[in-house]
Amino acid sequence: MEERQMKPMKEGKVREVYDNGDSIIMVATDRISAFDVILKNKIVDKGAILTQMSKFWFDYTKDIVPNHMISVDVKDMPEFFQNKEYEGKSMMCKKLQMIPIECIVRGYITGSGWASYQENGTVCGITLPVGLQESEKLPEPIYTPSTKAEIGLHDENISYEQSVEVLEKAFPGKGEEYASKIKEYTLALYKKCADYALTKGIIIADTKFEFGLDEDGNVVLADEMLTPDSSRFWPLEGYQAGQGQPSFDKQFVRNWLKANPDSDYLLPQDVIDKTIAKYKEAFEMLTGKKFGA
Repeated sequence: MEERQMKPMKEGKVREVYDNGDSIIMVATDRISAFDVILKNKIVDKGAILTQMSKFWFDYTKDIVPNHMISVDVKDMPEFFQNKEYEGKSMMCKKLQMIPIECIVRGYITGSGWASYQENGTVCGITLPVGLQESEKLPEPIYTPSTKAEIGLHDENISYEQSVEVLEKAFPGKGEEYASKIKEYTLALYKKCADYALTKGIIIADTKFEFGLDEDGNVVLADEMLTPDSSRFWPLEGYQAGQGQPSFDKQFVRNWLKANPDSDYLLPQDVIDKTIAKYKEAFEMLTGKKFGA
């Protein structure tokens, strides 16, 4: 039995998923990826920060949509997880049938969205007002779903109509219903959480959610939620449209890798220290709690 639990049934770039009979256990490791490559360094505490941040948001939004979290206490999990390696970074979750769409919502124009807008005035096929500046807040958040790619491949942006088709193939007779539900939930979650984050000095520029279905066919929020790995967090202080913004995520890592193309994906310690400091700062600003307290 012990041996079976030690093998993740699914391993992503950063997370491992273990089968626990009628539930799963998701472990956020201290690995970090950039440009779709797993780096050689570990970022200590990162997994725990991501897990605790997801827990905070799951609790905050359970009135909008149910989520898959059962417990983040390793005492509720098999003995294999009851040690330092897994403490704080493991979440026991309901088993769901995942909906094969990444639900992306953008409240500000940045990144690939900004590049696309400069080219033809649209983001993921949605026409936006003329004259927006880089990093500007959009009049209304926009929903830009994408397909979920296997590791090593890039997700592909699709229109809402295409998301209906994808879901109709996966769940015959239910495509329209599920597509409209996940869109509605995505926008409602973003609005509630982005408004809250602003009061704490953080702009959530964009984020992505994933959903699954429980045994009764209800849509349930899954995966991680509003972490610096799945979102762009900017400090409100110093925010100014018309330029790129500093962020609370892997910005240091990406910038350093771009400047050091021969690094072979090995980071210097100061870049690691700055990165983890940013993750901790975001956690503490949003939750009002000292990390690890």
